[in-house]
Amino acid sequence: KMSKSTHNTESMTAADEAPPPEAPPAASTEVVDPETGAKMSKNALKKLQKKREADRKKAEKAAEKPVAPTKKTSVLAASEKEEELEPHQYFENRAAAMARLSHSDNPPWPHKFEVDLDIPTYATKYASLEPGARLDTIVKLAGRAMRKAGQGKLIFYDVVQGGSKVQVMSDPSTYDAGEEAWTRMHELLRRGDVVGVTGYPGKSKRGELSIFPTALELLAPCLHMLPKGQGPKVVKDPEVRFRKRYLDLLLNEGSSQVFQTRAKIVKSMRKYLDDRGFLEVETPMMNMIAGGATAKPFVTHFNELGIDVFLRVAPELYLKTCVVGGLDRVYELGRQFRNEGMDQTHNPEFTTCEFYMAYADFHDLMDMTEDMISSLVLEVTGSYKVSYTDKDGHHYDIDFAPPWPRIPMFEGLRDALKELQDASSSSSSDGLSAPWWPFESPAELEAADAVPRLLEVHATAGIDPCKPPHTVARLVDNLVGELLETKCVSPAFITEHPAVMSPLAKYHRSKPAVTERFELFVATKELCNAYTELNNPFVQRERFAAQAADTAAGDDEAMVKDEDFCVALEHGLAPTGGWGCGIDRLTMFLTDNASIRDVLLFPAMKPLAGSGGHGSGAASAEAAPPSAGGAEEASVAEKLREQLRQAGIEPSC
Repeated sequence: KMSKSTHNTESMTAADEAPPPEAPPAASTEVVDPETGAKMSKNALKKLQKKREADRKKAEKAAEKPVAPTKKTSVLAASEKEEELEPHQYFENRAAAMARLSHSDNPPWPHKFEVDLDIPTYATKYASLEPGARLDTIVKLAGRAMRKAGQGKLIFYDVVQGGSKVQVMSDPSTYDAGEEAWTRMHELLRRGDVVGVTGYPGKSKRGELSIFPTALELLAPCLHMLPKGQGPKVVKDPEVRFRKRYLDLLLNEGSSQVFQTRAKIVKSMRKYLDDRGFLEVETPMMNMIAGGATAKPFVTHFNELGIDVFLRVAPELYLKTCVVGGLDRVYELGRQFRNEGMDQTHNPEFTTCEFYMAYADFHDLMDMTEDMISSLVLEVTGSYKVSYTDKDGHHYDIDFAPPWPRIPMFEGLRDALKELQDASSSSSSDGLSAPWWPFESPAELEAADAVPRLLEVHATAGIDPCKPPHTVARLVDNLVGELLETKCVSPAFITEHPAVMSPLAKYHRSKPAVTERFELFVATKELCNAYTELNNPFVQRERFAAQAADTAAGDDEAMVKDEDFCVALEHGLAPTGGWGCGIDRLTMFLTDNASIRDVLLFPAMKPLAGSGGHGSGAASAEAAPPSAGGAEEASVAEKLREQLRQAGIEPSC
């Protein structure tokens, strides 16, 4: 570094040695800057003017930018910044904020909010308002905020409830508590929060139904980050949809309508029976004997009695004893439990409607079924015609308009096999080959050689037999499934089942070895099952004995003898018709859902490792924090519990 004196000396020396300055340019080459009056060369002025023009355009461009981002930063910045966090970080921040707010004058979980109208009613009442209208009436609404946006000093929310939506348009000028309180409230609210809104009904200038709030209240915060998006498939992962059904209902448009349709079906069916003098009753869920249907039961333990009992597979036997007791028309809508397969069309617990009607037979019940189901479809959907696509992608146009065809089972199998035989290239050219259906009458199905003959039918027709055990009932049912049920797209009755398949149905009054029974099929699937009830106690015991033989052969779905029921029949069961319908499957048809899990709010699911409750353990990148390892998760959970304790809240887990 140079010292000060050395620097001065060198400066003077340089100055002494510098050449004399050039003479100033002639006056004729100078110009005057019109803005400052300063004199300068033409080139200098030209450069200065270019710079001024560029600065002017830059300033104009900046002035044209809207002021909204500034306000957006002050009111919406916190919520938008949190949306960029990882889901578990979002939860931590939100939980801590609510813990702090719990001790304020406005806790985030209030006890009560008075509501004047629900949002669907509000939407109907004020739909006719003109665009830009705003009424003087104060209304109080509540719902879930599913969208949050802003423009200047105007904050928007879409608040939804019951399948309807209303836009909240909030600005500080109409907020009773003032701008500071308005700002605090909007900095607090997030997507997914349940909010109470007090304000004026109206419509935006674009005609969207709105409410202009004078007050807002947080009623229940959503602590988790919700997936973004709109439409029927915001949450696509079926594991999340079914394990966390609340997310499906909240985010997927149309999901709640499925269950509203289901409720309409139940309501319509109940009204139909009530209007015809039926009495709704309840029968036991736990039984000593799993009777009433050919199905494998669940077993549970009755601690007080020290015995194992079965969850019911059907309420049939109890309902028929009600008829014995003089309740001539009874029905029950309720859950059944069958410990069988679980797939897209079967769930271990499901809902049925069963009714029993004294002095009716299966002909009466077919007429009632046509009338009930067709009128129900028309009432629920507005048409007899519905479209349905099954799990394999097959599309069906179903017409429920009556009347429906009626196909006797034995004759139907014979005709279907003859048609198949005629079309087969293996048929002999002289037409003398033996019929593929070798049985002359249903009585031959009860012969000792019926099983091998039925297996031969399967082999000849190229149909795979059912899984063992191979009983007459199972093999005939398998043929029906392949040859008759597949042709039933619009509703059709398959009638007159062989007696070996129907231990509780009454024998046909004019056809030996068959019963007065029918099944209703729609889109190739069974929907209803009904028959003239067997009321002869001696024949009933014989049927139970035949079922016991199937049980000995390894059929764990065969019916077990119920002696108490036989004793009830000995007291006299009037001629009676009995009927059952699957509510879940009917809902699938009328909502076009191929999976039964889509029409059950909480379907059975395979438990996940470490799950601790209904639906727990389901994780998704869309809706739940990713697993970060057991130790880290435990640490995060403990931190959250500690934050709650510091706020004076004892965590529940």
